[in-house]
Amino acid sequence: MERERGTYSVQSVTKAFDLLETLAAEEGNVTIPVLAKQLDLSRNKVFRLLATLEEKGLIERDEPTGTFRLGLHAFEMAQHILKSASLIRLAHPIMEELARKHDEAIYITVMNNDEVLFLDMVDCFQQIKTVDMVGQRFPFFTNAAGKAIKAMSSTDFIDRMSRRRGARKNTAMPDLKSLENELIEIRKKGVAVDFGGLGEGVCAVAVAIKDYAGKVVCALTMLAPSFRMLQERLESEIIPSMLEGAEILSMKFGYAKIPA
Repeated sequence: MERERGTYSVQSVTKAFDLLETLAAEEGNVTIPVLAKQLDLSRNKVFRLLATLEEKGLIERDEPTGTFRLGLHAFEMAQHILKSASLIRLAHPIMEELARKHDEAIYITVMNNDEVLFLDMVDCFQQIKTVDMVGQRFPFFTNAAGKAIKAMSSTDFIDRMSRRRGARKNTAMPDLKSLENELIEIRKKGVAVDFGGLGEGVCAVAVAIKDYAGKVVCALTMLAPSFRMLQERLESEIIPSMLEGAEILSMKFGYAKIPA
């Protein structure tokens, strides 16, 4: 016997999904009063839902501002959905080609709340390889992927980081002037390289991918043991190949490079 849609739906679960959808749709962090108004719920009810979702890692609270955003576990769950999304679908052939050509692990990485999230990977066949980073995320300023994305995007985040440093005196943050200079160099070269940013003995090479509007949507990132990434190999083999892959993938997203 068929049952009517919604007969056995649980209202608290429905409201929790509505809350997650609202957070996902918002560009910035959201306060309880805003959520209560958008969901037509009492602030107390919203607070209880947020507490439950925070306990499960689906949302995160920003203590200084009292606002909320999607949490790490929500992105880990979304990773499985993104496997069939256009980003992964378009990037995967390029990732496979680079991984087979150089026999090193290639990732697609995106930015979320000033952190880099490693979405997908094509692994290499090397006996010695880096730890699988899929589902992991790191502050953007600690690694090549984050720096590549930020360098090719807007630079107003330096001011935002400066203000945030004032609000979070105990938070480990980089020297902003040095970071700004580093990003300027990355923007000139079109590629970011770091040794040790994602762990001792790990080298990362990252290039940003742009869409039809010139907006950075992700980065192609190669991770390999540092002892295999000698300077000569980086300059003559890896970097040119990664830049070429970035150009091809950006074209798939509709990006057209304007001649100088």
